[in-house]
Amino acid sequence: MPNIHSTISFGLVNIPVVMNSIVHNNDASFHQLHKKCLKRIKYVKYCPHCKVDVKEVDIVKGFEYERDVHIVFSKQELNRLKPENDGVLDIVSFVSLKEIDPAYFEKSYFLTPEKKSKAYSLFCKALEKSNLVALCKTVLHSKFYYAIIRSVNEGMVLTTLYFDEEISFEGTLEKVKVEAQELNLAIKLISQMKGKFEPALYKDEYQDNVSKAIGDKLKGEKVKRKRKKTSFKANDLMKALEKSLRS
Repeated sequence: MPNIHSTISFGLVNIPVVMNSIVHNNDASFHQLHKKCLKRIKYVKYCPHCKVDVKEVDIVKGFEYERDVHIVFSKQELNRLKPENDGVLDIVSFVSLKEIDPAYFEKSYFLTPEKKSKAYSLFCKALEKSNLVALCKTVLHSKFYYAIIRSVNEGMVLTTLYFDEEISFEGTLEKVKVEAQELNLAIKLISQMKGKFEPALYKDEYQDNVSKAIGDKLKGEKVKRKRKKTSFKANDLMKALEKSLRS
C-alpha cells in the first residue's frame, strides 16, 4: 500500500506527515490452480440475471433495504458524504493510553514528517512528557475513523480504533468457585513464567515450516509432519498446577 500524506491539526498548528504502514504480511503467498493442468484460476464478475460477465465500469454500489431491493449510490454521491477531515488528523482531545482497551486497536502507521519539522518534534516530545495520547478523527480509504497518536522512540505512531458498536465482550460466563490454595499456586506459576516482551524472539513457526517445506519440495523431498509434543493431562487442577511448577 502506498504511503498516505496527511496533516496533524493541533489547535492552530498544522504538521504535515506521511503515514507509513507498520505491519507487513510475511505469509507465503499461494495461488489457486486448476488441479488438472496446474494453471491459475481467474475470478470473473458475473451477473446471473443478464447471464453476462460484468466489467468494473458497469458496476455500481447498492444498499439493500429490502430483500433484493436496492438504493443505488454513485461514486460521486458517496464522495459528497465524506467528512471534511478527509486527509487530516483532527485532534479532539488527549487521553491516557491506559483507558483504552487493546481490543479497540485496529491498524497502526508510523508517522514521519514530510520534511524536517520543529513542530513534529515538539508535538512528539509534548506527548511523551505528558504521558498522554492524542485522540483524533480522520478519513482513510473512504472510511471514517477515530484514532490515537502516541509517542514511540522519538517518533509518532497512529493507531486507528474500532467503534464501540464493533466491539463485543458478550459471552456466557458461569461463576465457578476458586479455592485459595489453587489461586496461590496459579499466581506462583505466573511469577515463575514472568518475562519481558521481546517481539524479535517470537517467530512465526507455521511460516518457517512452510518456507522449509518449499525448499524441501524444490529438492524433490517429501514434506515431513512435525511431531507434536506429548502433553501431560491431569483431571485434578491442583495436581496439574503442582506438576507445572516442578517442570
